[in-house]
Amino acid sequence: MGEAPFTPSSSPSVTDTIDFTIMKVGRVTEAIHNMQKGDLVGVRGPFGKGYPLDAWKGKEILIVGGGVGGAPLRALFLALTERLDDFKKILYCYGARTPKDIVYKKQIMEEWPKIDPKKIEIRLTVDEGDETWKGNVGVVTTVVTDLGLDLKNSVAIVCGPPIMMKFATFRLVELGYPDSAIYLSMEKNMSCGIGKCGHCMLGEYMVCKDGPVLTYDLIKDKPAIWD
Repeated sequence: MGEAPFTPSSSPSVTDTIDFTIMKVGRVTEAIHNMQKGDLVGVRGPFGKGYPLDAWKGKEILIVGGGVGGAPLRALFLALTERLDDFKKILYCYGARTPKDIVYKKQIMEEWPKIDPKKIEIRLTVDEGDETWKGNVGVVTTVVTDLGLDLKNSVAIVCGPPIMMKFATFRLVELGYPDSAIYLSMEKNMSCGIGKCGHCMLGEYMVCKDGPVLTYDLIKDKPAIWD
């Protein structure tokens, strides 16, 4: 059947179960969607390096997500809210193609804003609205504006489709974020998971081992980082 890399979408503090949010887009994911309760799934990992939450203590956090990037960002958001006293503010900007494509729609629209309205702000946008949508229409960078954040004491996290990550990163640089304060979750096809096969090579970095979270200053000059 094969294997494919997935990032958990559940909180890392939950140790008795683990959630994955998987879109059916190929042979492996289709096979997973066809599985029944009780079927056996092999899991290895975790691999690579995640987000340095301890280094972000006392900072304001900006999260910019798009499409299926909302699945792994859920794990990050939950981890941040579980230690909310460590951070000054969380601004979550998320874009989807249509209202129906919003990942974890009920949570992101109804539940998350209520966790702490003074510290947490959620901004949503869709590329194409419908009769039910009353929010912003446009790509995610259209809500990455007037942030109300102290950029000298803020970090930004970007996760989503490559084209979205590209222009979101350019927008953050334009706003004044230092390259070293922009954390990118790089999606490269991984195979071995331990940095040996070279399948996920990004310059001198192996995404499976050195990433997938890498700051923009480390990789901005590497070829084809947005492919």
